Amino acid sequence: MSDQAMQFGLFSVSDITTDPTTGRTPSEAERIQDILKIAVHAEEAGLDVFAIGEHHNPPFFSSSPTTTLAYVAAKTERLILSTATTLITTDDPVKIAEDFAMLQHVARGRVDVMMGRGNTGPVYPWFGKDIRQGIPLAIENYALLHRLWTEDIVDWEGHFRTALQGFTATPRPLDGVAPFVWHGSIRSPEIAEQAAYYGDGFFANNIFWPKEHFARLINLYRDRFEHYGHGTREQAVVGLGGQVFMARNSQDAVAQFRPYFDNAPVYGHGPSLEEFAEMTPLTVGSPQQVIDRTLSFRDWAGDYQRQLFLMDHAGLPLTTVLEQIDLLGSDVVPVLRKEFAKNRPEGTADAPTHEALVKAKYGDGPVFEARPNQAGGDNLTVGGPYRASDPVKA
Repeated sequence: MSDQAMQFGLFSVSDITTDPTTGRTPSEAERIQDILKIAVHAEEAGLDVFAIGEHHNPPFFSSSPTTTLAYVAAKTERLILSTATTLITTDDPVKIAEDFAMLQHVARGRVDVMMGRGNTGPVYPWFGKDIRQGIPLAIENYALLHRLWTEDIVDWEGHFRTALQGFTATPRPLDGVAPFVWHGSIRSPEIAEQAAYYGDGFFANNIFWPKEHFARLINLYRDRFEHYGHGTREQAVVGLGGQVFMARNSQDAVAQFRPYFDNAPVYGHGPSLEEFAEMTPLTVGSPQQVIDRTLSFRDWAGDYQRQLFLMDHAGLPLTTVLEQIDLLGSDVVPVLRKEFAKNRPEGTADAPTHEALVKAKYGDGPVFEARPNQAGGDNLTVGGPYRASDPVKA
């Protein structure tokens, strides 16, 4: 993974939806196998990132994103693996810390994570939490997670989980560097503030709401990122979502996608396809229309670092999704890379990678793998310089 000004990829919400054109509903087993093929195909098509959400209720299947991503890691070489949501409110921060550090090692650093509160109310009591405490849970749980990744031995006490004494999360993050963290939000300024406070990335889902709503959240994040001393507003790290459906001819795209839109659980039986496309970033048309619409995001979001597209939803069959990915990789992303690079202000942050984080921490000096040391001390081995992600350790 070389440094990139911008990354392009896919994200999946893992819905299992009836295909309205055939009446056929895929099984859980089929959708799980399909998502593995989709992720691997993303790399084959030249994309940079694959992300998948976390859900614990039908009609979604992705209850264990790290399991899925570990498989994809073994089948790919350069694809960055991420979550589209990790439920920081209802998941145990200790388990998040350990699961993603393990995934880092398995994938040799090709991992980051997106924190979110989720949008399914019943999940909270299922995991022993109160939805009315959603924001406090997100703030406290991430504060603990951040310490578990950055400190080898943690003493901690809070409101929502058992206290920790002398605790070491294992394995330690690869190269002593935690996965890059995005804080995803659809509506909460508190989450934009949290991302800015830690100097993390902010991901605006950018699907169901008008751009003006997300522009306010992004501007708040940029202002507070600078306020906390992490850099200028332009150096803040921003990601956007988006929904597209393409055909060589725009009329064909609209005709093919309309039955899926009209019957989709998330937005069917509401505004028309045309109304929804006008109000939100949904783009249904030719590859050039997708290019033009996506380039316009910079007008209100500023120069940003990651663009993810939702493609495998609403009951679309696997063959169609793979065709969409091919169009994205061949006709859309190469143009977007070139156009987004034009007039990009000097000093704008590059997209996050493990290599960049390692370099930011160690410079050009040797990298040491953090090792827990219950006796105290700095918990670093000094037996010899090596990068823990190197195939052969010196």
